[in-house]
Amino acid sequence: MTSDCTILENSCLKGLYRRIVFSAPEIAAKARPGQFVHIRIPGLRDRILRRPFSICGYETQTGTLTVVYKIVGAGTSELAEMRPGESCNIMGPLGNGYPVPAEGETPILVAGGYGSAAILPLARNSAEKGILLLGARTSADLILAEEYEAAGYDVRLATQDGSAGYQGLVTGLLDGALADAEKKPVLYACGPTPMLMALGKIAVAKQLPCYLSLDEHMCCGIGACFACVVKMKDPSSPGGWRYSRTCKEGPVYSADEVYYEA
Repeated sequence: MTSDCTILENSCLKGLYRRIVFSAPEIAAKARPGQFVHIRIPGLRDRILRRPFSICGYETQTGTLTVVYKIVGAGTSELAEMRPGESCNIMGPLGNGYPVPAEGETPILVAGGYGSAAILPLARNSAEKGILLLGARTSADLILAEEYEAAGYDVRLATQDGSAGYQGLVTGLLDGALADAEKKPVLYACGPTPMLMALGKIAVAKQLPCYLSLDEHMCCGIGACFACVVKMKDPSSPGGWRYSRTCKEGPVYSADEVYYEA
């Protein structure tokens, strides 16, 4: 589904991070936690490819769609200059998202940097409240903690430089969260690939249910170009793995499906 969606808000969230809100009733009505949208940014006349963004929020009653992004290149710089009343053509919702936590489970959400944007809809839409482990290089890259607290989550921070919370990698908070889980712990994660691979290996070793959003560079967004593939286990294939399209079969996978390099 593609729609021309009007911008309602495009504001600074923190530093280089921004929040953009669209009027997108058709997309909002179908969106699920962990899915993404593909946005055509009008000002990029010499760059025709759409840009993929995780869905940070959707409201079916108001028909709004929220995306959080960081200014890192030409596309996001151009997007940051757009004003309320202007519009973008948006394709979505796309991909397979997270399963919603069931009753009797304690969701433990693990986010690196603005991976926290992709998991926020899960926190807001799950009846069971749990723990968010939010990590980044520095406190400047910790975002949306207040939104998780408002959703009823116990927020625990980690920074590699020690500027906020625990000093070290966010996975260093995992054992404490598992010990504090009142019900069966289930992990949900989004962030840099090294973080996701490390978490997935831990989850498999501990036999914990775990869902990873594997964010790879995307071109078409609909599974046609095979630019965004990742390796999945497949005993019947040479080498014991096969390629999977994160835009089509993903971006969310169970950790025990993922092929981990030695």
